[in-house]
Amino acid sequence: MGLQCGIIGITNVGKTTIFNCMSNTKAQASSFAFSANKSNISIINVPDSRLYELEKFQPTEKIVHTTVEIVDIPGLAKGSNKGEGVGNKFLADIRNCDALIHVLRCFDDPNLPHVDGSVDPVRDIETVNFELQVRDLESIDRKLQRVEKAAKVGDKDAKQAVEVLKVYKDHLESFQNAATAPVDEKDKKYVEDLFLLSTKPVIYVCNVDDESAITGNKYVEKVKESLKDQNTEVLIIAGKLEAEIAELESESDRMDFLNDVGLKEPGVNKLIRAAFSLLNLETFFTVGPKEIRAWTMKKGMLAPQVAGVIHSDLERGFIRAEVMKYNDFITLGSEQACKEKGKLFIEGKTYMVEDGDILHIRFNV
Repeated sequence: MGLQCGIIGITNVGKTTIFNCMSNTKAQASSFAFSANKSNISIINVPDSRLYELEKFQPTEKIVHTTVEIVDIPGLAKGSNKGEGVGNKFLADIRNCDALIHVLRCFDDPNLPHVDGSVDPVRDIETVNFELQVRDLESIDRKLQRVEKAAKVGDKDAKQAVEVLKVYKDHLESFQNAATAPVDEKDKKYVEDLFLLSTKPVIYVCNVDDESAITGNKYVEKVKESLKDQNTEVLIIAGKLEAEIAELESESDRMDFLNDVGLKEPGVNKLIRAAFSLLNLETFFTVGPKEIRAWTMKKGMLAPQVAGVIHSDLERGFIRAEVMKYNDFITLGSEQACKEKGKLFIEGKTYMVEDGDILHIRFNV
């Protein structure tokens, strides 16, 4: 799919520690502010227990997870939009991302001073938002100058663009994210080419101390209160604890560790799945003795497009899709049983594939 989810936040909040827990590409974490000089990228498997449930009914040689691309973007600070720290480069890296994971420091540690002198995750949200808004305002102003010239010579579309851009400008100057600007859906086309930073969907990760891994703490409560009116998700992850879990070699050791601290699974697993969903992605399956594979699709894709995810020939020569629902398959136990019970559906070119569908594509080229 070529989509990226970027990890952002103030410097020294634990972004790289959490990135390393998710990734096999271990990036260097440091306690020194602005020590990173580049973003780290990793292709990360999306944890999906359904693959192993499918294997119980269809033994297979190989299980293949779907993936998501995560970018660890070094820390921002006040003045990043003017190049403070190493800000300008990383604001450009954020522009290339399709969604954002905003990591917040929600722990005290006298050995790791906060860059602003005290721990306050709500202030940190405001700091990062401000940097994104300032950069967006610059983009809006540059485009406004261009389209105003066209509007003066009578270009009707340019006149409409000017009106829309002014709405965004006023909204950003009021310290609001571009995502909440009061603009009709049809008029958002006028800013699509700008890839505005503050329009990107965001989930927030509260990085807490070990003792707060399950219930959170006072900082988490402040974050939740400040975001209560926003359509966003807040996750709690104990980064240091997750790093210890990730270091363990065997699955049984990891499970024992999780049980000891009262967790059912690593918090980063929830984060990876949340990032996948934030990118508006879903999963479909192909099942066979050689391979059980999870595939990535955009939500709302039709059957021929989904066939093209597997191979372009399947989309070009698409005839039909034979579809089983995941729950039907594991309840009835086999493809044959699904056929006998009328739970194998023949679908054509207008079928919208749903998350968890098991597909067999018929095609001819």
